[in-house]
Amino acid sequence: MAFINTLYNLWPNGDQKVRGLRDGIAATAPAVFDQFKVPRTPLVVSHVMAQISHECGAGHDVVESLNYSAERMTEVWPGRFQTIAAAAPYAHDERALGIKTYGGRMGNRPNTEDGYTYRGRGGSQVTGRDGYARLEKATGLPVLDNPDLVLDPQYFMLCAVADFVACGCLPFALQDDVAGVSSMLNVGHLVTDTRKIVGYAERVAWLKKWKDALGSGPIDFAVPYVQIEPPPKPPPPTPVPVPPAPAQSAWGSFFAAILSLFKGNK
Repeated sequence: MAFINTLYNLWPNGDQKVRGLRDGIAATAPAVFDQFKVPRTPLVVSHVMAQISHECGAGHDVVESLNYSAERMTEVWPGRFQTIAAAAPYAHDERALGIKTYGGRMGNRPNTEDGYTYRGRGGSQVTGRDGYARLEKATGLPVLDNPDLVLDPQYFMLCAVADFVACGCLPFALQDDVAGVSSMLNVGHLVTDTRKIVGYAERVAWLKKWKDALGSGPIDFAVPYVQIEPPPKPPPPTPVPVPPAPAQSAWGSFFAAILSLFKGNK
């Protein structure tokens, strides 16, 4: 199956948050894979796309949501929020929560908004000032000054694959080691306990979907031209019926006849 068809099938809502995202991915994928020396084989492409599919929710969750209830925060960050009362000031406040949870680490400068500015984005959900700096170095894009560039359909695949390679995932993808790929991208180093990998079961499921869809033969990366049909012409307006003139009374008819005779005699 063609790559673009697989992408559309597996990401049915892929354009809801970023218009034209799927077309942008399909159009740039071949050059991006070649640029970073990623073999365009069904195995490796499946590993790359499985991780991207999980990280960004198949194009639906391209920016990390930090909109949490206080109770949920104690579950996600138990070390930072040991009680609901401690978490309450940050409930449903994404900016404040980003600064609180990410500030002063991952290269984010303390006492700044870096924690919120450099929250997770894109196909790899790159996070932290260090992560964006790594991505800027790999791509040449000024993502430190403009983090939302990673969401642009023209650069989405470039940033995702660059981060995949920079994180050290490619050797494990070549070996069909989904735990290794997931470890490097999500944890940052190899782990033997997959319970430490966020969403590991979902990553495995995504890999199976992509492998099944792409099969074993060469991948067709051609992007077909799509003829956009013009919108149908609106139907002609329904004519408004003209009400008949009111009927004249008997006296009205008599005077009208007299007036007509008078005009004729003139």
